[in-house]
Formats: sequence, structure tokens, C-alpha cells
Amino acid sequence: MASVRYLLQCALSKYSNKAHCRRHFYDALEVIPKAHQKESILHLFIKQIQAIYREEGKLAGLSSEERLAQRQLVVKPLVDAFFAYLKQNETKAPKSGKTRETFTYALNQKRYLRVFLDDGDLPIDNNASERAIRGFCIVKKNWEMIDTINEATSSAIIYSIAETAKANNLKPFDYFEYLLTEIPKHAEDKNTDFLTEFLPWSKSLLEHIRKSKKAVEK
Repeated sequence: MASVRYLLQCALSKYSNKAHCRRHFYDALEVIPKAHQKESILHLFIKQIQAIYREEGKLAGLSSEERLAQRQLVVKPLVDAFFAYLKQNETKAPKSGKTRETFTYALNQKRYLRVFLDDGDLPIDNNASERAIRGFCIVKKNWEMIDTINEATSSAIIYSIAETAKANNLKPFDYFEYLLTEIPKHAEDKNTDFLTEFLPWSKSLLEHIRKSKKAVEK
């Protein structure tokens, strides 16, 4: 459920990718000669970002409630310190160039870069979603025949279901086959609560739809 909730909140809250922010700092640092990079204030910001990711990485095995509590206790102070230091040194950045662009990007995205701190289900960045849509982007020429909004919407919904199935360790083909076989049996139902049983994270799904533990480990 977290993956779908995450995608919806990304869309509704303009969720920003902290990895993109980190990339901005690395790109700006590369403009500086190597001999002087460690003396640069950008180097200090990168160290702060690394510390945030390091502490966040320790929360991987926790429940969403536990993760939220630890984020508030450990990660939030680091994020607060990062933005406070960024604001404090804003006037020291050149008026133009990569460093200025990096400062501007990070400060403008502050609200969105902090979204994950208030929800234990949200990841620190949206790299997982970007990896999920990479395959879609690679073969986008195959969908040149889609020329209406309705067709594009239908395609996006199907692709979203497939990727959510994969995120929940299901076999997409078998999952779709199951949905197309079982859902029509409820065509006369006025109550749609039955759909809960068919969601990708439902524990009532048949075992043959799930990937084997060996396949998941790969």
C-alpha cells in the first residue's frame, strides 16, 4: 500500500527528489578544481547530505510508525541543520553559476524536500519510482499509436498496476490474468469492497501469483 500512497502524495504535494538535490551539489563541486574541493563549502553540504542518508538508511527495517518517530528524533535535526546552514551561507554564494543554481534549487525546494519527515511511509527520495518508469520511457516509441487522452490515461493506469504488482513481488502477467478472471464475477455487485481482496498487497491473493522467495532474492 505504501507504494501507491507514495505515488499519490508525490503528485499531490509536488514531492521533490532529495537525490536530485544531492546531484546538484555534486555537479557544482565538480566545477571547482580538485585541489580545492575539500575547502569548498559545497563539500560541507555534501557531508551533511551524506549524514542524512546514512541515518535514514538505518531505518529501513522499521514499521512506518517507528520510522516516523526515528525520523523526527534523529533525521529531522540533521535536515533542519542543513537548511539553516544553507540559508546562513546563501549570501556567500556567487551571484551566478553552478553554486548559485544549487543554493537556489535547494532553498526553493525546501518545503518539498522535507515532506518525507512527516510520513513514515514516504521514502527519502523518489528514486524507486523513477527506476519503475524507466522501462516505460525506454519503449515509449511503441506507444506512438496512442493519440487520445483516454488512451493515454488507460495505458498509464495499466502500467501503474503492473509496476505496483512488481513492487509487491507479484508476477504481473499472472496478476492481470487473475484480475480479469475474478473481477467480472462481481459485475452485479453494488458494493465495491470486494476489490480490497485483489489489491497487490492483499494477503488473500493466490500463491501462484506471487514470485518465489528465490526469485525475489535475485
